[in-house]
Amino acid sequence: MRVAAIGLDGEKGFLAELRERTGPPITGAPRDADMIVVRFDSERELTRLPKLGQAIRRDGSIWAVWPKGRPRFKEDAIRAAALLHGLVDVKVCAFSAELSALKLVIPVAKR
Repeated sequence: MRVAAIGLDGEKGFLAELRERTGPPITGAPRDADMIVVRFDSERELTRLPKLGQAIRRDGSIWAVWPKGRPRFKEDAIRAAALLHGLVDVKVCAFSAELSALKLVIPVAKR
């Protein structure tokens, strides 16, 4: 599995587990990835979604990770940006005690 991890340098445990399971994550600009796990800290950063959507395989996914408890930046902002750029959310989870994650994919009808 080709996985890219973006903005998760502080998540050493996650990165170590990822390396164990899939090998080293893709570095630099991802291309043809099965999965991209990317951290967002503001709505402004969501402008990266179109490029990330182009970087995954048609049946791939993007896990959008964001800090919990920020009243000005919530799951709905990520969901709205995803829809605007042709992605849909299919799952939400607790990534860690401090972070949540939303799984985004290309809709089946557009693959």
